[in-house]
Amino acid sequence: MTALTPVERQERRRRRRRRELIRWGIRIGVGLLLFLFGVALGQALHDNPNPGSTITLQRTLHVPTRGNPATTVTP
Repeated sequence: MTALTPVERQERRRRRRRRELIRWGIRIGVGLLLFLFGVALGQALHDNPNPGSTITLQRTLHVPTRGNPATTVTP
């Protein structure tokens, strides 16, 4: 068994910390992506109507009239 010098110990700790930070960064990134995917899926389901439901549209039709309606036509 060999003893490590203080410099070697610090270097190992730095590498270990770096690995841990990278692992946590990946975990947080994956969690964020899953959350955003869930929000997008929820919005997509909310925006679409339920299958088989009745959708009613109501429109008002305007019939065009000839000429100016304020004038009187005389034969």
